[in-house]
Formats: sequence, structure tokens, C-alpha cells
Amino acid sequence: PMVEQFRAGKDKAFNALVGLVMKASKGKANPQQVNDVLKQKLQ
Repeated sequence: PMVEQFRAGKDKAFNALVGLVMKASKGKANPQQVNDVLKQKLQ
């Protein structure tokens, strides 16, 4: 669902995915690295 929304061009869905990663890592993940990795994996 969120991945499909991101691929449809919805930036809020992407930000939600980044938020989930940050929550799972308890804030320890580097947000910029999370952005970069997710963009690579989702394209």
C-alpha cells in the first residue's frame, strides 16, 4: 500500500516509510541514509 502510493508520486507515503524505519531503529538510523536506500530499493 505505501510503496504503491510512493510509486504513484505521493511523497507523504515515502515520508511515512522513512518514519517506520526510524521508529524500528528507535531513532538510531541516519535519516539521510534511510532516504537514499529506500529510493534506490523502490525504483
